[in-house]
Amino acid sequence: FFIFQESMHAYAANVYTTVIEELMKGKQRKFIAVEQEFFRLWWDMVATDTQKQQVHQLLQEGRLEFVIGGQVMHDEAVTLIDDQILQLTEGHGFLYETFGFRPQFSWHVDPFGASATTPTLFALAGFNAHLISRIDYDLKAEMQKNKKLQFVWQGSPSLSARQEIFTHVMDQYSYCTPSQLPFSNRSGFFWNGFATFPDPPKDGVYPNMSLPVTDANLHQYAQTMVANIKERAAWFRTGDVLWPWGCDKQFFNASVQYSNMDLLVDYINKHSAEFGVTVQYATVSDYFQAVYSRNLTWETRDSQDFLPYSTEPFQAWTGFYTSRSTLKGIARRASSLLYAGESFFTQYVQKHPEGSVCKCKALKQLQSLRWAVSEVQHHDGITGTESPKVKDMYMNNLMYGMLNVKKLMASIIFDINNAKKNGEVYSSVYTKDSGEPDVDLYVVVYNPLAWNITTFVTVSVSSEALSVYDELGRSVPAQVQSSVESQSTYDLYILVAISGLSYRKYSIKPVDGQQAAFVGSSVKYKRRDLARAGQQRQLLFPVVNSCYQIVFDQNTNLMHSITDRETNQTVQFTQEFLEYHVNGDTKKGPISDNYLFAPNTSAVPVSKAVGLEVMSGSLMTEIRQYFYSNVTSQDYIYAVYTRLYSVPEGHDGKLLCRRIEQEYSVGPLEFNREAVLRTSTSLNTRQLLYADNNGYQMQKRPFKAYVNNTVARNYYPMVQTAYIEDDTTRLMLLAERAHGVSSQGNGQVEVMLHRRLWNNLEWDLNNNLTLNDSSVVRPVIWLILGSKAVTNTLYRASGLALEHRPVVMFGALSEDKPKLRRQLKQNSVHDLPVTLPPNLHLQTLSIPGWRYNSNHAEQVRSIHMGEQNQGDPDFSRVLLRIRHLYEVGEDPVLSQPVVVDLKSLLKGLGSVMAVEERSLTGTWDVNTLERWKWKTAQYPSKRFFSSTETSEDFTVTVHPKEIRTFFVYFQVQ
Repeated sequence: FFIFQESMHAYAANVYTTVIEELMKGKQRKFIAVEQEFFRLWWDMVATDTQKQQVHQLLQEGRLEFVIGGQVMHDEAVTLIDDQILQLTEGHGFLYETFGFRPQFSWHVDPFGASATTPTLFALAGFNAHLISRIDYDLKAEMQKNKKLQFVWQGSPSLSARQEIFTHVMDQYSYCTPSQLPFSNRSGFFWNGFATFPDPPKDGVYPNMSLPVTDANLHQYAQTMVANIKERAAWFRTGDVLWPWGCDKQFFNASVQYSNMDLLVDYINKHSAEFGVTVQYATVSDYFQAVYSRNLTWETRDSQDFLPYSTEPFQAWTGFYTSRSTLKGIARRASSLLYAGESFFTQYVQKHPEGSVCKCKALKQLQSLRWAVSEVQHHDGITGTESPKVKDMYMNNLMYGMLNVKKLMASIIFDINNAKKNGEVYSSVYTKDSGEPDVDLYVVVYNPLAWNITTFVTVSVSSEALSVYDELGRSVPAQVQSSVESQSTYDLYILVAISGLSYRKYSIKPVDGQQAAFVGSSVKYKRRDLARAGQQRQLLFPVVNSCYQIVFDQNTNLMHSITDRETNQTVQFTQEFLEYHVNGDTKKGPISDNYLFAPNTSAVPVSKAVGLEVMSGSLMTEIRQYFYSNVTSQDYIYAVYTRLYSVPEGHDGKLLCRRIEQEYSVGPLEFNREAVLRTSTSLNTRQLLYADNNGYQMQKRPFKAYVNNTVARNYYPMVQTAYIEDDTTRLMLLAERAHGVSSQGNGQVEVMLHRRLWNNLEWDLNNNLTLNDSSVVRPVIWLILGSKAVTNTLYRASGLALEHRPVVMFGALSEDKPKLRRQLKQNSVHDLPVTLPPNLHLQTLSIPGWRYNSNHAEQVRSIHMGEQNQGDPDFSRVLLRIRHLYEVGEDPVLSQPVVVDLKSLLKGLGSVMAVEERSLTGTWDVNTLERWKWKTAQYPSKRFFSSTETSEDFTVTVHPKEIRTFFVYFQVQ
């Protein structure tokens, strides 16, 4: 928050204060605003009543326009679709509630490369056009030359023309005004100079203020501007030129900006016959309206994205796919916890209307995490391209929000169980907290997915003689073994089977009789010198469950092969850690930094010796491999913990048996090293890789040879999924945070896990962007190996099972509370679970709390009357989203449309009284949403898009890749 205050103080507050003032002074003046986070801070903390009235007036006049309207301008490469939707919804909810305003245009000028998911989301949110800028320099040059910077983008192969959107790619000048003046050695057009941190200058004179417009230079200034306009006009099909005026951190002194520009605009228009152009202040909407009214026929683009992104031959922006891996991991954990907390709270409000948890406070707790998860999606947030100070702010806000939601979930469980408040309950989500040995521990496990799941949860305990029981006192399968983390603690793996959106309670007690947890036994193998391994006869040993046989080579302590027991296919399979050595001295050549990846040479193997320990038990085998720089090293820099699960009879273990879970420990690295895990297989993949866009859809990534920088330009983002395959077999990788991924050889896939860099580029040093990240990172990847048909049925559900692992909360039961023990048993008969078929995902179930009227005319009227924002949040409106996980034709069964009866789906929460289908962010009734239809060769007549059908009886048909959004209202109990 402190950093926001600093930015507000240095420039952000002054932007809104001075721009509003200047817009009021001239009817011709206009302005666009994008990110809601700063605007909302200004609105809530700085703006006067008069300024607020002026904002309302300017919006009505169309002279102030919000574009995109999300909390931030989100990154497109490393963000998850859930979080993109969240941050967009947060901003849109505020704008609609406060102004009745609904953004309809994008301004995605700064993310480093463009994903094909974004145009689909913006179309679903009701946008008429999309605008991007950062795409490969060589591709942009070619598109510019051929007047192909504008097209109709069908970002989703399955939704195709239904959710297409007109897209404008900015030309080579991008989104900042070109500042060179041929007639002066001072800059032009940036009359307010550059913002200074942390304080504005006392005398109001900022650094680098541009040459003012005067009578003496007015004609030359105008000539310069017109020449640039004409140069750009040649790259577009219509006579309308979008000329962006401004840049990062501009307009903090708007009066000097507008007073200079007014002179230029007036002068050019007075001499328009001579110049051949007219100029007007415009919003994004004005520009697209002008292009739309030309009624041209546009080319369509398919679902190919614009990733990766290079700005020069040696500047591939593929390093940020991995930068600050810890932040990327925490951001995703926070997102997943928020997802669980939202549905948990929604069920509580519906099922326990008389409950004692304060709903307004609960909503504030959820909002703190909504804001933190939204803001970190910024293109300088989760990307890892911020300074350490800003990274710490993101981390602190995420941790604070997570703590709030954990407290909320614990208090709800307490209230439902009517527990005495003096029993200290602490909650811990995804961290391995240990219980005191002298009290019984109980664990509450919540499944946030709308499917039945069978999986293991891990609890850290202080003894290995334990038994685990469910609510009815039945023994639960569990395995305990010495912890990877420390000698004195043990990891307890509990097999949990939980239905959709439900929780179970398990008690962990000192051992009593036969029902003890299995104890894993350890076999340690001698550390092996890799250099000498080739001289010995192969010594192989297998680790087996009912899906796989994994074979290890005892001479190297490395993996050797994996057999899929269903098809009996054996794939040669080895893994090694390598490091790319990179340059940090700009005098010596291209550098790697937070953004860029510029390897000097091929990756170098890091370890000369590998240690191995196998922990085996009846439920799980864990293979622990430790990688040392040589045979005598004390400490390892890298470790892999591979877990193979065996599921007892009577449990549905399909997903669990099929996943090979790997957890890595990487770091601390040396300077200018980029660490990768390379998996080499015998699959003949022809070096073709597949990786996802934002966990929503897959992209084909063929290996491309370039004159320069081929290694770095063949790195792609993996947000959730990547795979390689041959004609019969596929190897799938599922991730819980974003990584860079590449296939640098046939049958290979490598994942960049960590980076630590130092360079002397002045810009990086000035902004403290040198990525001296000395942390140890612990990412998790699940591997699935099998036929294409089998992996197809598993990977969507598995990816979500990894993303949304059950939330584990702990409480201690000491002996003097027999009442609570009884209480736990009584609550075991569960309410009805929420269950969807395997190809549908419950994308959202939450209570947003917005107070706006979902009837647009009513909402506008109440704002006009000054009646909005009165009273408590609205707890009766539930936001529901359902997403179809499959593409058309991807699977014979799972790619079919699905009919869902919403009343029956949600009957566990109460009786559904009304359902309204809405646009993606909730601000449009789909029946009144008419997006512009741009003419294409495919559809020569211009027509508006009409919405999808909803029937009167609460049933909806969800088609492949659709994301359907509803407001649901329940009968008041």
